[in-house]
Amino acid sequence: MTATTDADADADTTALAARSGGSRQLAGTGTLLRFALRRDRVLIPVWVAVNALMVLSMPGTIRGLYGTAAERAELMRQTETNASLRALVGPVFDDGLGALTAWRVGLYAGALAAVMSLLIVVRHTRDEEESGRQEVVASGMVGRRAPLTAALLAAAVANAALALLVAAGLAGQGAAGALALGLGVAGVGMLFATTAAIVAQLTESARLARGLTAAVLGGAFLLRAAGDAGTDDGASVLTWVSPLGWLENVRAFADERWWVLLLLAGAAVAQGALAYALAGRRDLGMSFLPTRPGPAAGRLRTAGALAWRLQRGSVVGWSTGFLLAGVVYGGMTEGAADLVGDNEQARAVVERMGGQAGLTDAFVSAMVGMLGLVAALYVVASVLRLSSEETSGRAEPVLAGAVGRLRWAAGHLVIAFGGAALIMLLAGLGFAAGYGRDLGPILGACLVQLPAVWVIGGAAVLLHGLLPRAAVAAWAVAGAVLLLGWVGPALEVPQTVLDMSPYGHLPKLPGGEMSWAPVPVLVLIAGALVGAGLAGLRRRDLT
Repeated sequence: MTATTDADADADTTALAARSGGSRQLAGTGTLLRFALRRDRVLIPVWVAVNALMVLSMPGTIRGLYGTAAERAELMRQTETNASLRALVGPVFDDGLGALTAWRVGLYAGALAAVMSLLIVVRHTRDEEESGRQEVVASGMVGRRAPLTAALLAAAVANAALALLVAAGLAGQGAAGALALGLGVAGVGMLFATTAAIVAQLTESARLARGLTAAVLGGAFLLRAAGDAGTDDGASVLTWVSPLGWLENVRAFADERWWVLLLLAGAAVAQGALAYALAGRRDLGMSFLPTRPGPAAGRLRTAGALAWRLQRGSVVGWSTGFLLAGVVYGGMTEGAADLVGDNEQARAVVERMGGQAGLTDAFVSAMVGMLGLVAALYVVASVLRLSSEETSGRAEPVLAGAVGRLRWAAGHLVIAFGGAALIMLLAGLGFAAGYGRDLGPILGACLVQLPAVWVIGGAAVLLHGLLPRAAVAAWAVAGAVLLLGWVGPALEVPQTVLDMSPYGHLPKLPGGEMSWAPVPVLVLIAGALVGAGLAGLRRRDLT
């Protein structure tokens, strides 16, 4: 009897210790979550607002373009026979306004939610460890898994807000479909939040964690695109391998498949459990994939060589993406006229984005303009590498030697501005390869986007130089310009508002008349912004 009692007591003690240990693992999670949300009080609302506005503006746009049931049915028929268009935005499952909204922007809303989520998670996990702040936090009463939990909860808050806005804003098109789309987009966001949580345990570098998670997202998009190009109903095996394929197969507003949401939830839970297991098996600041040693002494003789080594992976990734995007857009060009058909409203939107030339030239110009807008994201990310090097403390030993601040910054800025030229050049080559002709005009159309791209990069340099703690606001500038250029023409935004973007002053090539006047003006503006930013960097203390 005594032995039994002692055994029971031992078991109770072990269970209590396990429960206490589990609670200690999460100690301080609430405080860290509040701190994370406070730090992201600008980042999260901007990402959520831009994504939600993109989705919620689409029903009105589609209603204006395809106002009758016959026009929407014809659009659906044309999409079924256009493999390139399906690869770009997926198949159409119904001709209602809600279903067409989910078709047109659902995948991109999911991709944006994934990017937002991976940035949040990496920022509050590996970024904190890399900078040394997590070590200070961990010295207090903070559990081992509390930072990871707080990061995932911050991502969950952002995705929940996005889902709520999408569901409420589209409820007029059908409450069930609106809820399915909102949950699907948020589900993709949380799936990639847990992907980022795993990658953050595997690598020692926040930059590498973001890059690898973004590469997984890019791979998911390519798998889905390849699958949808081959079938018109989303049933391809390649589509089902991709989480973005799961999102389209939710079929919002078209006999919703609620069980597909369980795939997203199950995958997110499984990845989250793996991230927690990994987090409990490593030391703070360490990783499961060892960092390769740097080059032998003497190989990095200049600040520019160091900048290239740090950013070469990003340049290669963006270059590959733009080349492939150009090939896809070029392959769609021949079918652009057939897709628009006799729809005057759709023709007007394409021509407003791409100029008043022939429809094919206007389509090419519109797609090149979209690539130019996306290139602004590259230049902002590349410029802000200066901020990450500075705040992590890696810039300090470099600047302690015979390297001035301007020379150090110039190495990264050459990569940023020169890399923008490279990716637009490759986009033009890919576009011409997919289209099969007009290499010269298409290259000219791509390269004429650079002055506007450089203005956005100049704004990022200015913020970093003068207001280093607000440098992240450069993402908001790029996002606002992207939203204005993407949604503005479809919403018939006044030209005076469109002209607030540097892209609004560029000539519409190919097909349009080349106007040289805005080009040097935008280049001078970009140069002035860079000069002012570098002057501020030279005068202020390192953060």
